[in-house]
Parts: sequence; C-alpha cells; structure tokens
Amino acid sequence: MFVALGGGWSVFYGLHGHWVMMAVHLALSALAIPALALIFLDHARAAAIFIAHALLPFVTWLCLIDAPLGDIQRSTHLFLLPIGVGIFFIFSQERAYLRYFLPCLYFVLFIVFQCSDMGVSHPDLMAPERVRYVGMWVNAITAVIALGVVLTLMQVDMASYHQLEGEMRRALARGDFRLHYQPQVDPSRRILGAEALLRWFNPDHGIIPPAKFITLAEETGLIVPLGDWVLRTACAQLALWAEIPATRDLTISVNVSASQFRQPDFVPRVREILAHTGADPSRLKLELTESLFVRDPDVAAEKMSALRDVGLRWSLDDFGTGYSSLHMLRNLPVDEIKIDKTFVSRMASEEQDRAIVRLLIDMCSTLGLFLVAEGVETEEQYRLLQAWGCDGFQGYLFGKAMPVFQFSRLAEAASAASTN
Repeated sequence: MFVALGGGWSVFYGLHGHWVMMAVHLALSALAIPALALIFLDHARAAAIFIAHALLPFVTWLCLIDAPLGDIQRSTHLFLLPIGVGIFFIFSQERAYLRYFLPCLYFVLFIVFQCSDMGVSHPDLMAPERVRYVGMWVNAITAVIALGVVLTLMQVDMASYHQLEGEMRRALARGDFRLHYQPQVDPSRRILGAEALLRWFNPDHGIIPPAKFITLAEETGLIVPLGDWVLRTACAQLALWAEIPATRDLTISVNVSASQFRQPDFVPRVREILAHTGADPSRLKLELTESLFVRDPDVAAEKMSALRDVGLRWSLDDFGTGYSSLHMLRNLPVDEIKIDKTFVSRMASEEQDRAIVRLLIDMCSTLGLFLVAEGVETEEQYRLLQAWGCDGFQGYLFGKAMPVFQFSRLAEAASAASTN
C-alpha cells in the first residue's frame, strides 16, 4: 500500500516540478527494496521488523510536513493507526518490545499529531493547497481501507485460532497424535536410542507440523495434557522395547515444556507414569531448554534432583542459543548437553562456530557430560564431530523421525548386523 502511495505521489510531484516532495515519496517507496530482498532470502521476520521500524521516521516526517493549513486538516497521521494495529497483529507471538512497545509508539504519535498543530513550514516541503485538499481525502479513505483490511485479517486469524484449538482438543480425545522417533547414534553409528517427536495426524488436513500447533497448545494450556500423553506413550514404548533383546538397551528422549515442568505435581506425575508403565527410569531422558531455568532455578534444580534420584536422566536442549552458563551447568543435575543444530550446520564453513563446537566438546568431556550434536546432515559434519570426540549424533544423516514400527525394525536390523 505504501509503495503504491509513495510511487503514485512521487510521479505526481515529479510531473509538477516539486522535486523535494518527489524525493520524499520515492524514498518511502524504496523501503520495499530491502524488505523484498530479505523475503527473497527467506528472512520474512527480519523484513517485517525492518518495515515496522523504517516506516516510523518516514511517516513521522510526512506528518510534520502535513501540518494543518486553514480548513485543510492533517491526514497523513491516520496511517499510524493501521500500521500500529498491523504491527501488534504480526508480532503477536514476539517479545514485549515488538508486540507492545512498538505499536504503542505509533498510537502515541497518532494522538500527538491528532491533538496538535505541530509541523514544518517550508515552501519546498509544502504541496499546493489544491493538492493537499485532494490528498486529505485520499489519505483518509486509504487509511480506513488499510485499517479494515488489518482488522479483517485479525478476525480471520482469531477464527482460525479457535478452530484449531477445538480440533486439537478433539484430536487429543480421539487419539490422533502420534510419536515418531529419530535415531541417536554413537561415534561408530550404533543406535543408542531416539528422540520422541510429536506428530498430529488430522483426518481432514493430513499431518500438521508441530510448529503450527505447539505454540497454540502452550497458549491454551493443552500442552500439559499433551505432554503427559507424550511421556506416557514414550514410557510404554520403553517397557515394550525392554522385552526385546535388540531394543532393551535403547533410550528415549522426551521434550518437556516449561508449562508442564512448572506444574506443582510434575514430579509425582512422572513417577506415577513410570510406575504405571513399568519403564526403566534409566532409559528415559527428559529434555529441557535453557530458558526454563531463568525463573526459579533453585526450584527447577530441586525437581530435577528428585527425579534423578529414581534413575531418570536430564538433557539440556539447544545448548548455546539462550541463557547457558558454566554456573548453571555446575548447579543443575544435568547429564547430557545437546549442541544446537545452528552451530553444527555452520561449523564446516564458519571458523567461529567450529571453535564453539570444539570448545563445547572439550568442556563436556571435562565436566563428565554426554554430548549430542543435533542436525548432523553431511558426512563432513559427522567426520569433524567424530574426530573432535563428540559422544552422540542426531540428524538426517542417520535417519529422519519415523513411526515406531519403522524405527524398531531399523534398531533390530542394526543389532543383528553388529552380532554377525
């Protein structure tokens, strides 16, 4: 919209010899160039952040040179409303700065320009009176249309949100969720176990990726019963594998959400699941993210220690991307560290990432922690990690997440091959 408006007004001012005004509106249209470049490079979030910040000074400047003149009221400030609402909508899942502060800044500016006559008066920066009169109507109509479009998109998104929430509740009751298992191997590619990954098989829409429903589950509180189902299913599978020689030594890693971990009855609930399913606690690894320990680290350590006493092991997921520190590792009963896949994917080409990975491997070796590298997709990555002393590997090179029957066959075949 702003590209079209800026382009249209720049052409108009250029035809009438208002070169300064033409340059201002051309600059507004030019904002689309870096934004489109970021989108082309698959950085849509970065493009949205850029536009949200870049429009602020441009629209503010246009409001200043659009000061009221006689019976002609300021109109450019009307665009601050749809922009602010749009930013709030786009960044609804982001941190407080993007979700609240930035849109509120647009709303405050709207109030300031609506209730004051402040502006810049200069002949080169002021459009002719007849042009301003037409522009007042054009801006008002366009701003209202833009606000209507944003509100419509928000309404559609909200309806989709509630529909997906209802479908998720029904799916949990029907048993539409499944666990897939991604192999974890040792330096000789022997299968050590698997990470249990949640999949939703919707009868109408097929497989719905976790990225689409996990956030919703966390917002609605469904993540707690869903997490219990995952843990119960994984423990039941461990009990079944314990009856088969080829799989009895395998482990299963299960991700635990912050909401689930912070439940007051989390510890007794895990103990109840282990007792009910008959799973060996030493074959179960619960994965936590670093951000969980920022709030109440002592309470977190107490819960972890209580379950570690029954034999369960703890894994720190996505290590190095958030709040990790040596102090945290020293004070938490962690048994395993998982290097985030972003470091693994870049270590073959980036010297800094390569140094970080080697440092983490040496650190875990010194601290007696088991180290798993996530996102291993190439032989080069595997060979480097193997040479540096990495303990475990997980990634597409060794297998994607697969249904339990397929993973069991793979584990049994690998066991048979190793005994021959």
